[in-house]
Amino acid sequence: MMSLDSITLYLVATMVAALLGAMMVFFGRQENSPALKWWGTAYLLGAASVALWTAAGDKLGPQLHLALNAVGFVACGMVWNAARVFHGRKPNWPGLVLGALAWVAAVSLLDPAASMLRMMIGAGIVSVYAALTASELWTERRKSQQRRWPALVVPVMHGCVLMLPIVLGSFLRPHDAGFSSSIWVTVFAVELILYAVGTVFVIFMLVSERTVTAHRTAASTDPLTGMLNRRGFSEACGRVIEREAKAGRPVTVMIFDIDHFKSINDRFGHPAGDEMLKLFSTVVVNNLRITDMSGRIGGEEFAALLPCSLEEGVLVAERVREAFETSGVVVDEGPVDTTVSIGVAGGPAGTELEVLLASADTALYQAKRGGRNRVEAAEELPLSLENWRRQSAARIGAPQVRPATA
Repeated sequence: MMSLDSITLYLVATMVAALLGAMMVFFGRQENSPALKWWGTAYLLGAASVALWTAAGDKLGPQLHLALNAVGFVACGMVWNAARVFHGRKPNWPGLVLGALAWVAAVSLLDPAASMLRMMIGAGIVSVYAALTASELWTERRKSQQRRWPALVVPVMHGCVLMLPIVLGSFLRPHDAGFSSSIWVTVFAVELILYAVGTVFVIFMLVSERTVTAHRTAASTDPLTGMLNRRGFSEACGRVIEREAKAGRPVTVMIFDIDHFKSINDRFGHPAGDEMLKLFSTVVVNNLRITDMSGRIGGEEFAALLPCSLEEGVLVAERVREAFETSGVVVDEGPVDTTVSIGVAGGPAGTELEVLLASADTALYQAKRGGRNRVEAAEELPLSLENWRRQSAARIGAPQVRPATA
């Protein structure tokens, strides 16, 4: 009766795995996700091999029986490789078949009567693949990985369950064959169903998180230059300012405005203007540190936030100005002037980004009035944003002016 229950459980597990595998292959094609295709194919291969082995194990010849087991180990290797592909790594083709080859070699060398030892070796191979899968997910952890604990727990638990007969093997009597043919087979069949469902839950959790992250990145990135857009820049700077405020360190903001950019578009066309924007973004990124924040906050207007003093910020701004001026852009009509005016403003720890940008914008206006292609440092922070808005409106003769971060 126990044997019949075990066979039924195995068949249920294979049907669940096959259904889930077909679903993952389908969604993998719909979403053009190679990782989902790998996972789905692995489930289908594993389900087919286990189903044939369960339904006709006694009727199969030794060679076919060995081949079915080898296919099952290849499926385990595909699950591991799916985790690699999901994180942008190449498949490990030798590792994909190594478990199957190890199984074939072990069975060929072992005494046919050593069924318990063969079961231990097979469980060990699958446990190694489960550990590799968990390791792959752990190696590629991100800050959001704190919410991803099921991605690590599920394969680890699966490996532990498979390792249990190996641990217990030394305590079992050689003639105690009833354990492997009854209790453990039933336990493993139940665990196989739970693992199949749990793994698919983890896979779709990871895919969903990847999709949400991609949309969030797209919403905060300027598509032309690849830099942060206004929204992304403000959010990133807010985190930096908060971090520096806790340490009591000052921050500096600079605003860049490419000189005579409209005339570049008029003379050479918008494609040339786009290339100019991409060139300047490259210059900015190459002259800032990895801890500095930079972004495109307007048409030809860029901004950066540096965790440093105003004096250090002015030196960095001057370095950016010189690098852009000497970039030497030449088109069919001749050389193109590549100059930029920069306003720099610094403030003590905890100064709001809006206040710093308002002050830097005033300094930028002074740089434009002073002849362009120069760096101007703000003398002081504005008393309030409202006063700055009124001053900006008055100097250009407009009734309203949007703040630099609006």
